[in-house]
Amino acid sequence: MNTNVTDGLNFFSKATAKRSMNAAKVVSSYLQSRVTKKPLMKGLPISLSIEPTTSCNLRCPECPSGLRSFTRPTGMLEDALFKQVIDELHDTLIYLLFYFQGEPYLHPQFLELVEYASSRKIYTATSTNAHYLTDENARKTVESGLDRLIVSIDGTSQETYQLYRVGGKLDKVIEGTKNVVAWKKRLRSKTPHIVFQFLVVRPNEHQIHEVHQIAKDLGVDEVGIKTAQIYDFENGNDLIPTLDKYSRYKKHQSGKYSIKSKLLDHCWKMWHSSVITWDGRVIPCCFDKDAHHTLGNLGKSSFKSLWYGESYRSFRTSLLRSRSEIEMCKNCTEGTTVWA
Repeated sequence: MNTNVTDGLNFFSKATAKRSMNAAKVVSSYLQSRVTKKPLMKGLPISLSIEPTTSCNLRCPECPSGLRSFTRPTGMLEDALFKQVIDELHDTLIYLLFYFQGEPYLHPQFLELVEYASSRKIYTATSTNAHYLTDENARKTVESGLDRLIVSIDGTSQETYQLYRVGGKLDKVIEGTKNVVAWKKRLRSKTPHIVFQFLVVRPNEHQIHEVHQIAKDLGVDEVGIKTAQIYDFENGNDLIPTLDKYSRYKKHQSGKYSIKSKLLDHCWKMWHSSVITWDGRVIPCCFDKDAHHTLGNLGKSSFKSLWYGESYRSFRTSLLRSRSEIEMCKNCTEGTTVWA
């Protein structure tokens, strides 16, 4: 059976009657909110991103972790906080992404956290630069029950790879991927579904076709070609691709750049998902990398009280009124991954 089909069946197997009913409530709430321009919310999030750590071993130029540019505290997710979240939401939560900022495998108990969520029949995923996928970690990854492993591979030669993944080693990425593939076979496991994610920037755009062949040779299940978010884009940037298909930005006759996508006054993410930082801050979405729009803290409140609370309601109201009022939304370019 095609591995993408297998992964899809695995994902939908997590949709219990209670989770499906909750998802229907979320969709209904979102559609009604768009029509009425009032922030109705009946269900709980279908998906959740939780941050194991802000620490990272690389220095990628468009990443706050890589640039060490956070103004919020850095640290590691505590076991008690994580279990608090899962115990509260597991009945309705379908998808859990162990990633926001940082390298998840730097968290010493990362795979134990994955195992805990997997035991609750939640579809689990993470994104990694693969430098810590040793033979032992690869085995533990497969044994943890992780459903999806997204491996960042932004170049098919060391020369190109290191231009964006500053301080990284491509051979580590290849070796780590081989380790996971080998342990999947050895343990006769269909998971994790391994995805090569290729972030297209100008230095590597000529290697897009090559990453597909490498993935095939290694036994990777899927390739995702992703466009890059650039913070300082208006006057051009050396990372913006020349291939229009893979750029989030368009160039004008004046030489200035703008975002291609229109800024619509609604956002599906604010109804179906949420992000939790390592220290328990609840924030709107993955574009709020420095947690400027903190909607509450799980050290003081339950997630449900925040999700239905005044801060969330006020933020959703702002989205429905005018997203241009919210600074982080101005560089929002959702829907910019091409799965291949």
